[in-house]
Amino acid sequence: MHDWFALEGSPSPLGVTWIEDEAAYNFALYSRHATAVTLLLYSEIDLATPTYEHRLNPLLNKSGRIWHCRLRKSSIPDARYYAYQVAGPKTVEEGHRFDARKVLLDPYARCVCFPTRFSRAAASSPGSNAGRAPLGLITSGPRGKWAEDRGHAHTSDLVIYELHVRGFTKRENSGVPMPHRGTFLGVVEKIPYLKELGITAVELLPVMQQDPQEGSYWGYMPLNFFSPHHEYASAGKPFDALNEFRMMVRALHEAGIEVLLDVVYNHTAEGNEEGPTYSYRGIDNTTYYLLEPDRCRYRNDSGTGNTLNCANPYVRKMILDSMRFWREQMRVDGFRFDLASIFTRNEDGTINLSDPPVIAEIGASPELENLRLIAEAWDPATYQLGQGFPGISWLQWNGQFRDDVRAFLRGDADMVPKLMSRIYGSCDIFPDDLANSYRPYQSVNFVTCHDGFCLYDLVSYGRKHNEANGHGNTDGTDCNLSWNCGWEGDVGAPASVLEVRRQQVKNFCTLLFLSNGTPMFCAGDEFMNTQRGNNNPYNQDNETTWLNWDLLDQNRDIFRFFSSMIAFRKSHPSISRSRYWRDDIRWYGTSGGPDLGQDSRCLAYFLDGAVLNDADIYVMINGSPDPVAFIVQEGHPGEWRRVIDTSLPSPNDICDPGTEFRLSDSGYVLKSRSIVVLIRRQ
Repeated sequence: MHDWFALEGSPSPLGVTWIEDEAAYNFALYSRHATAVTLLLYSEIDLATPTYEHRLNPLLNKSGRIWHCRLRKSSIPDARYYAYQVAGPKTVEEGHRFDARKVLLDPYARCVCFPTRFSRAAASSPGSNAGRAPLGLITSGPRGKWAEDRGHAHTSDLVIYELHVRGFTKRENSGVPMPHRGTFLGVVEKIPYLKELGITAVELLPVMQQDPQEGSYWGYMPLNFFSPHHEYASAGKPFDALNEFRMMVRALHEAGIEVLLDVVYNHTAEGNEEGPTYSYRGIDNTTYYLLEPDRCRYRNDSGTGNTLNCANPYVRKMILDSMRFWREQMRVDGFRFDLASIFTRNEDGTINLSDPPVIAEIGASPELENLRLIAEAWDPATYQLGQGFPGISWLQWNGQFRDDVRAFLRGDADMVPKLMSRIYGSCDIFPDDLANSYRPYQSVNFVTCHDGFCLYDLVSYGRKHNEANGHGNTDGTDCNLSWNCGWEGDVGAPASVLEVRRQQVKNFCTLLFLSNGTPMFCAGDEFMNTQRGNNNPYNQDNETTWLNWDLLDQNRDIFRFFSSMIAFRKSHPSISRSRYWRDDIRWYGTSGGPDLGQDSRCLAYFLDGAVLNDADIYVMINGSPDPVAFIVQEGHPGEWRRVIDTSLPSPNDICDPGTEFRLSDSGYVLKSRSIVVLIRRQ
């Protein structure tokens, strides 16, 4: 039998694939408008001059819109890296930006190598960038095989911990050995700490390959969707990032911790029309990006210079292929989609909420079943919270929870009704009626994340302090809903102010973990890490964003409160239900029904645990600046035991099981800005 694929190459799969029985590599690249494609192969020694160039013959090496070829390893024995040169029309007014001199990275490259002379400037200027362009590593995938274990699917005990791989362990005081600081293996070193804290999932800020010269520390400017960022490997070779990422995932799974990736499928590091040509722009600009009507400029719905054309079937295929790669070969448990509302864009930029193709295809893909999917349900132009992401598979970051809890604890007026909605699970945003059938766990409740003030800064700064970012303090939001407790920053802050801050931190923690929904918090909040008032440190790869582990020793009481609060939530399944509480909750005020007036800042509620054979819970919340007397309006005084009083010093602020304080009467005076939680055993 004559196998024409062995001679001409196969159009599937895209990227480079090792064909074991032929001892050959298959290369496949999509480009709708290309007129010529040349494959460039490089040796380990010289990353500027190809050792082999293979010009693809469209009569043999093109099927539909895919260019392909197959080369035996014996014919290219020294080939280690590869790239393409792609020719085509350079009619900017029609959206085409081909430059046959540019060395282009394969969008499907599994590892990316950066020559010592790598240059973003060279990619941003017309002409050749040979020797200064990122190259793909010729590989079929990571070494080694996985065990059958694919991690743990947590339900009621899901607690998400958002962390930045580099910033988590980069400081010397992290306790991580030098080679592993700021890397995937650094996260492995900290697994005992994560288990002590009690979290059950880590959500990693973007780990896909970034442009190392773009200046985005957070990682939200992806260069490639199939390769982990090379700087997060402790060793120095391109393949190490793949293997060390897998080692991290395996170790986290063995500890019972899920691995979720924050992914950026809405734009790339190529930026606007002045940006570099690394890959997509030079391969097929009109396929990959949404363009303005003049076809010369990029739509900027992402706020970062360009927007991926998710309505295009091949862009959708790339997104799903990327997800499958991270699921099947890297074994992650789920994804958090940055600016996920971009998925609802049509090719003309209009919004499609009825049946967005990317979202529909993700839901229909059998390889992506049982993944945890989390949407950031907004972009700079639209806010789609509670919309556009149908079915119970999709969770959504609940920005309204963040805003309402912040506003209440700051002391804003007319917040009690909103606080009730957030504690209940945000049924106003995620209704469980016949038309929607949402569940409360689809609300990812958070007070802080990477974007905005960290928790300590939220109670220490009344305004942002972003001067170090280089934008004249104009970047970052001015709507922080923060309160500095009477003193801006730490310098010279009186002890009384510092004590109120600790109490407010515990209040935020308590409301987060008492609320129905899925809780998430940011790494370092559990020991009051600070970024000195910078609420947008996206370009601060320094001690501003690297966690200061000395603060863990200084604030052990806060760490204990967080870990105890997580344990309390896990031990009371009546809190984190798959359904809304409905008749199992009764709302109260200080001595009667809830006061929903504009000036009210107090609330109490009773949560019946009988349906889940759980203890009953009674919560009293005083958001006012004065002490307030509450009456416990359920049961008898001797039945109730105090577990939490955020106004008390540690360890009395949250009692270990079996040491709870028994109430002798039904009255309890809550100190200013404090929360008290009681339990009654069945």
